[in-house]
Amino acid sequence: MSRFIVPLGFVAAVLIAITLWWNLPAIGEIGNNIKQGGPLVAMLILLVILQTAFIFERIWSLKKAAGRGPLPSFLNNVRKRLHVGDIDGAVDACAKQRGSAANVIRAGLERYQQLRSEGAPKEKIVSETQAAIQEANGLEVPLLERNLTALSTIASISTMVGLLGTVLGMIRSFAALGHTGAVDATKLAVGISEALINTAGGLICAIAGIVAYNVFVTRVDNFNYMMDEASYETIQLLTASATEKR
Repeated sequence: MSRFIVPLGFVAAVLIAITLWWNLPAIGEIGNNIKQGGPLVAMLILLVILQTAFIFERIWSLKKAAGRGPLPSFLNNVRKRLHVGDIDGAVDACAKQRGSAANVIRAGLERYQQLRSEGAPKEKIVSETQAAIQEANGLEVPLLERNLTALSTIASISTMVGLLGTVLGMIRSFAALGHTGAVDATKLAVGISEALINTAGGLICAIAGIVAYNVFVTRVDNFNYMMDEASYETIQLLTASATEKR
């Protein structure tokens, strides 16, 4: 069922975009002027809808990835527990926190506990604990970066769509100028209006998409850095603990 969510969502966005474009004159003179931008305005509305959906999805996902409490406080709590050798307490803290960082650290701690209970040698404990953390990190990072490419793509496409609308509007304007005799002022004005509306719409969508993309990329990079630092320190503390208890 989940595989149909994205196609159904896209179809719903297309229907909403077409409906909004068709009913633009209902909001007054501004809506009527925007509709004069032509059918490409409907596509720009679609891109705005998709972009907004991806932005809200990223906000929700990154908030969920951070866990239930402040991430720095959680990492300090785990660090303190590991310094005193309280592995069970660190695992419980990860279970309460949840989120990407907690999942990565918890995977390493649980693997460490399993190997310790089996009486594995220190080298095996260290290597497999590190492998468990790296594997968990490899599963979490794609979730953090999901849909960032879509945001970047929408920003690029909106610019192209706006440029295409500009070109079509200018073609219409020059066609009105090309007739012999008096210039058709109405067609000339409609063509120029179409060109400018598509240009403005494309730029607005592109600017919003680029800003959102850069903000999310920065947040993901910072999050990944914190996870890498926490994972490295966890491995070092577990290695020291394994050495002391041999």
